[in-house]
Amino acid sequence: MTQDIVLAQGWAPPACTLPTADQPLRMAEFDALFAETVQGMRREERGRLRLELASGPEHAARAAELTARESGCCSFFTFTLTIAGGGLTLDVAVPPEHAEVLDALQARAGAAGRSTAPAEVGRPA
Repeated sequence: MTQDIVLAQGWAPPACTLPTADQPLRMAEFDALFAETVQGMRREERGRLRLELASGPEHAARAAELTARESGCCSFFTFTLTIAGGGLTLDVAVPPEHAEVLDALQARAGAAGRSTAPAEVGRPA
């Protein structure tokens, strides 16, 4: 699957078991989470993205609930939510064959307009 196809469909590859009709709703939930909480992002590896989220128990609970549901239909994602030192981060990892899905997720998070340019590394080669 090319990146253009992944971006056009969001990040739902054929391996996703979420019904097609529900996929736009899930993307909208992620878009809202990104718009309201993402303060920065960093991509140091092709298969790993770190999102720096606004701190707070409501944001942590929302991110945890949404990523748990996403793991249920796209089991190739590994989400790690970390609360430490007054900060909240969400690490998203995928195996190499799903790196384009992570590219699309990063593009959506960046489109939320909350990422800080100095913290963003971009898509590794």
